[in-house]
Amino acid sequence: MSSVLVISGSPSRSSKTELVGDHLARQIKAEGRQTDHLRVRMLPAESLLGADTSDPAIAEAVGQVEGASGIILATPTYKAAYSGLLKTFLDLLPQFGFGGKAVLPLATGGSMAHVLALDYGLRPVVHSLGARHVVQSFFLLDKHILLSGGEARIHQDSAGALDDVVEQFHKALDGVPHDTVLGRSA
Repeated sequence: MSSVLVISGSPSRSSKTELVGDHLARQIKAEGRQTDHLRVRMLPAESLLGADTSDPAIAEAVGQVEGASGIILATPTYKAAYSGLLKTFLDLLPQFGFGGKAVLPLATGGSMAHVLALDYGLRPVVHSLGARHVVQSFFLLDKHILLSGGEARIHQDSAGALDDVVEQFHKALDGVPHDTVLGRSA
């Protein structure tokens, strides 16, 4: 069985991005996959900033990445880019830290003007880390993240498209050929 690691890169304790990560972890777990959620903000700051991979918490986080079949990167958009906190974590991974993995990049933000931050900023880093397959990135508007009882629900205007991207991610995890993952028959 493949396992999925959601990595949230928001520094905020009341992060909508982190709640979306929880939402996706629950959804993927319901599909029968083992899931875990790594909240980068919870890692020891000094060791994270110093790239101290000998710190037990940092070593465990890097081990979680190594052991996962698939990665979901969830980041808020800051200054038209992914978060510096996520960048700091990705920088301490080995050169091919995503080798053999399917990856789903996801960002949240207040304006569709920042939608390309995923493709111009995050996607090249994911590729350089050796991902086997990077599925279609997804940008989720903050206003489409509805809070209910401390959990995120996705507004109907984004829910269907997000479900489609998650389905692409499942297919990539299962090794379905790229053309089929994109919704075309091979």
